[in-house]
Amino acid sequence: MNLYQMKADPYGVEHISKFLDDNFVSIELRGVGNMENLDEAEVMERLVNAYGSNSEFLMNRLEAVKLFVHSMQDGDYILFADEDTVHLGDLGDYFYDEWSDTPDNGLCHRRGVTWLTRIPRAELNIEVQELLAQPQMITQFQHPIARAQLDQWSSNLLGNPSDSRTTVHVDDKTISEALEILKKALHSDDFERRERAAIAILKYVKK
Repeated sequence: MNLYQMKADPYGVEHISKFLDDNFVSIELRGVGNMENLDEAEVMERLVNAYGSNSEFLMNRLEAVKLFVHSMQDGDYILFADEDTVHLGDLGDYFYDEWSDTPDNGLCHRRGVTWLTRIPRAELNIEVQELLAQPQMITQFQHPIARAQLDQWSSNLLGNPSDSRTTVHVDDKTISEALEILKKALHSDDFERRERAAIAILKYVKK
């Protein structure tokens, strides 16, 4: 279980309201397609084709892709700073939404998020403050997650999700889309991905 910070407006566009309302996070990369099964060289080739060969830009985006697509895992945690408030969320699997891969959108590389709680930024400890201060779009917390001391705001970190999750209304269309993604994941070559998808579907059926 890992913890990450992610910037809400890395490209000068504020997305945090959409992320909070629609329960997902995204890195805004247009025209590179699904990157789930690509190695680093293939990702770089697609970035060059889409954005040109500016080395600093490419390295920044490549690092963001590596963390967002490959390092983050279902069940990891994410922090979003919104001025004096920090939002804590529980991450889901990566998926590519091709309908959002447009010139005026670009929020097509996504992970679902269950938003757990809001934390006053000033109350976070120094190590988490340092994480949030990192300039990169995405940064991983380089300590055991217990060092973040987030359990005082969310008992979910101690294995009690029902005590801390806020009830959020999700419309039927979004639920149907999420179930379709899980159904596709059942046929993945990755056993763990198939297993997680099966568990998620069974949990939904039991509700």
